[in-house]
Amino acid sequence: MPKPTATESGQAYPWYVVVVLTFAFTVAFIDRQILSLLVEPIQRDLGISDTQLSLLAGFAFAIFYSVLGVPIAWLADRYSRRAIISIGVFLWSLMTAACGLARTFAGLFIFRVGVGVGEAALSPAAYSIIADYFPPQKLAKAIAVYAMGLYLGAGLAMIAGSAAVRLVSGVGVVELPLVGELFPWQLTFLIVALPGILVLLGMATVREPQRRVSTALGTGGSSGELLVFFRTHRRFLLAHFAGSGLLGTVITAFMVWTPEFLRRNHGFEIADAGLIYGIILVCFGLAGPYAGGWLATHLARKGRRDAELRVAVLGGLAMTPLTLVAPLAPGPVSAVLLLAVVTFALSFPQAMPPTLLQLLAPSHLRARVTAIFMLVSVLSAYSIGPILVALLNDLVFQDKAALPYSLAIVGAVLSPLGAACLYLGMKPYRSAFLQGADPSRSPS
Repeated sequence: MPKPTATESGQAYPWYVVVVLTFAFTVAFIDRQILSLLVEPIQRDLGISDTQLSLLAGFAFAIFYSVLGVPIAWLADRYSRRAIISIGVFLWSLMTAACGLARTFAGLFIFRVGVGVGEAALSPAAYSIIADYFPPQKLAKAIAVYAMGLYLGAGLAMIAGSAAVRLVSGVGVVELPLVGELFPWQLTFLIVALPGILVLLGMATVREPQRRVSTALGTGGSSGELLVFFRTHRRFLLAHFAGSGLLGTVITAFMVWTPEFLRRNHGFEIADAGLIYGIILVCFGLAGPYAGGWLATHLARKGRRDAELRVAVLGGLAMTPLTLVAPLAPGPVSAVLLLAVVTFALSFPQAMPPTLLQLLAPSHLRARVTAIFMLVSVLSAYSIGPILVALLNDLVFQDKAALPYSLAIVGAVLSPLGAACLYLGMKPYRSAFLQGADPSRSPS
């Protein structure tokens, strides 16, 4: 039975689409994040360092996730975004399962690259779909719900991963026909690949929306027009990309290394660390984007053209002291409590960067503009965040127990720089709306 259209059911069907896309993002992040719960067994069985592990967690995933996002987004601006997302879901689920068959660092690296290739199809197309289902004044809240998938996925990766670790750790090495012997951490990858099937079923119920007609920069979709868009808004985009990349670097560093930080520095078993951090991510990571989206919507209704950017700057400022203090907590209880607070701060501005781009970019350029943003900010965040912490551990402190200091340095230095860059983009962003992008927003 076909789902109702947006016209037939008011806002019911658009929100249904957001739920399906959020579920897809959640599963994507489970497949992306599960590795951070398996640091110790992977290092033990493959004999790799913190730096090599950080490459698996960050760079291997991000390199093609970011680079291939641009050509995939070109397709999304022209063809069925639902079909593109479905192909991506199938590929990243297959590659996640393949990670469970890896025998070497090189093999695991290649399969992690494959996960990134598949996930590159999701967000640019998803943001574009959401922007066509919601009017500009309600877009921040809708994308905030989608952004919750990041923290919901990360949290469920920790919770379900902890359960999987407990389940398979008691089993020990398993021998499967045609595959051979598999370690418990390899079985975990096979297990978390399965929900991709549910995502494919959900995407089959999503209808491709009609693209909204944009008033900005004409109606074509050529590469030349894309260049005109970036040249016209270069001051804002430079500040936006730099600021978002810096804040994303901090977020990624904490999400990758927090479970291991709880294990190494506060004596938690890794399954317990994953469960605790998972609960924190689900509770406080979900609350942050919702609060940020609510505040942005509230400010927009009061006539603030730069409402989303104000929220992003506020989030960066809040991150600065909290990311410094939280890793230096003296005991396990205070560490967990401070991690809850810092997780809220890290997630608070999460929906703002993509929302700003959806509001500014013409409909036929949105996916590509978002993909280029992800090329710059996501590649830098995933490449630099995990490895910067690892390099501080391996080369500067030369001590695996130095994770608190490495995390604190990354957070305290990069968070204020990110907020400052975003602040520099406020004036050109307001000017952009005076030039004709999104006429539905009133001036501030």
